[in-house]
Amino acid sequence: MPKLHFRYEVDGDDFTRAGEASSKLKQSLKQLGLSPQLVRRAAIAMYEGEINMVAHADGGVIDVDIDTVAITIVMKDTGKGIEDIGQAMKEGFSTASEEVRQMGFGAGMGLPNMKKHSDYMKVDSEVGVGTTVTMKISIADE
Repeated sequence: MPKLHFRYEVDGDDFTRAGEASSKLKQSLKQLGLSPQLVRRAAIAMYEGEINMVAHADGGVIDVDIDTVAITIVMKDTGKGIEDIGQAMKEGFSTASEEVRQMGFGAGMGLPNMKKHSDYMKVDSEVGVGTTVTMKISIADE
C-alpha cells in the first residue's frame, strides 16, 4: 500500500460538525480494507481528540498518514494548552465548561480513551500556545 495522507480542518465550538473528520477517516480506512477492529480503534482515538479540539481549543488541524506499518494521527491546535498533562490523562478529570457538559461532553475520558485505543501517544502542550497530540496505531500487528 502506498503511503496515504489526509488532512482535516476542525472548527472550534461547532458541536454540530464535531466528529465529521473521524467519520471521514473511518470511511477511508474501511475502503482500504483494514480490519474492523483497526478501523474502530483509529476512529475512536481520532473522535475523542476531535471533540477535545472543539470543546477546549477552538478547533485545529488533523493530519493522518497511513502506510504499511501504522496509522499516524497528528492533532494540532492553537488553544489555551494543557496546564498539567499528567492530571489531564486521569479518567474523569475535565476542564470542560458547564455548557459543554450539558451537551453530554466533558466527562474527562478524551485523553484516556485516545491512549487506550492507540499503540503510542505523545502529548506536547504549552499553556497559551496550544497542544499537539501524536498517536500511532499499528497495522503490522493486524
